[in-house]
Amino acid sequence: MENSKVFVITSGKGGVGKTTIVANLGASLAKKGYNVCLIDADIGLKNLDIVLGLENRVVYTIIDVINGNKAVMDVLVKHKQLKNLFLLPSSQVANKDMISPEDMVNIVTKLSKHFHYIFIDSPAGIERGFKNAVVAAQHAIVVTTPDLTAISDADRVVGLLENQGYTEDNISLIVNRIKPKLVKKNEMLSANDIKDALALDLLGIIPDSEDILLSTNEGNPLSISKGSNLHIVFDNISDRILGKNIPIEKDLSQLDHTPEGFLEFIKNLFRRRG
Repeated sequence: MENSKVFVITSGKGGVGKTTIVANLGASLAKKGYNVCLIDADIGLKNLDIVLGLENRVVYTIIDVINGNKAVMDVLVKHKQLKNLFLLPSSQVANKDMISPEDMVNIVTKLSKHFHYIFIDSPAGIERGFKNAVVAAQHAIVVTTPDLTAISDADRVVGLLENQGYTEDNISLIVNRIKPKLVKKNEMLSANDIKDALALDLLGIIPDSEDILLSTNEGNPLSISKGSNLHIVFDNISDRILGKNIPIEKDLSQLDHTPEGFLEFIKNLFRRRG
């Protein structure tokens, strides 16, 4: 696609839900009719195929492309339900030194001819794999949870992204695993606190939910599941990626609050702590 858009989803700390977010955003955009490719750039520690329920369909990997054994389009794995959602799988037996930034740029350039959106699932941390993942993207989405260690690591990643040429105009933030009750009692940082601390635009807030864990374990992205209304959150975020003006408060609209309680909750969530 001539105007293909390439995003890297990254974090400083592992275990913040980055891969699950990649799968759900990809699925959300695909169900809206866009051609989407997800690249698992976590060489040696692949998980994206499992989250998508495609682990048994993987025959070749990104390493086969780099070694010249296969063309990139021949390695892609098509999603079972969404025929316009594809995965470029990683290898569990390879290591990050087997791929270079130039390799990733070449792969993304070829994929850009076929897809509206490309999401690169970056390994956590700041080593070679991170550099491989961020070099080919136009926009970075930093994922963090509300705990201080994750926020501190996210801040370091923002600095590294800026060293790679990114600016505040093409770095966004997703705060995952927000617990509204704890925010309301001032026992957890709010999404707005984190946004201000990292000085990034807030792309989305994802509440902590067992539904997300269950869907991940089942290999069925929540954004296409009929069993939970939390798909609204991922649909809102993908709409923002599409350029639509969806208020951040909408990410929490599916929570079960009385009208008065909900309004008070929103005030607490977006109010700086005193």
